[in-house]
Amino acid sequence: MSKAPAKKHDAVDLLDADHIAVKKLFTAYKKLCDGNAPAEDKREVADQICQELTVHAQIEEEIFYPQVRAAVNDDPLLDEAEVEHATAKDLIAQISGMDPEDDLYDARVTVLGEYIDHHVKEEREEIFPKARKSELDLVALAEELSQRKMELMDEFKTAQV
Repeated sequence: MSKAPAKKHDAVDLLDADHIAVKKLFTAYKKLCDGNAPAEDKREVADQICQELTVHAQIEEEIFYPQVRAAVNDDPLLDEAEVEHATAKDLIAQISGMDPEDDLYDARVTVLGEYIDHHVKEEREEIFPKARKSELDLVALAEELSQRKMELMDEFKTAQV
């Protein structure tokens, strides 16, 4: 029997589903690198990683973090998370501005993956449990996050046309 907690279909589950999806993309990227895949294949996966992380960070910064900050009163923890987002966004900008055949492209994607692993671990072990113990309506918050995520994904699609 699984030791994983039952899904509550709340904000924490929604954000963690994003974590799982992006981890799969990083794994796919590593396989492409290990298999000496064409640069265009790597670019496609890297672009998807960057888009997913950009949208995820934005919904956390706009909606989730401010509400958790108000509910749990742990500014240092949330300050650290926001600084981690800023660093991730810097790496995303570097990757987005590069060609997959450039020196250090693969290294930057790899480091971004390692950095995100660290950030996810902290969210899962510290932020998410505090959010769940708070008085926040995490189900309603999930709806708000989901709606904003759809809007941002639509903006990405429109910008690519």
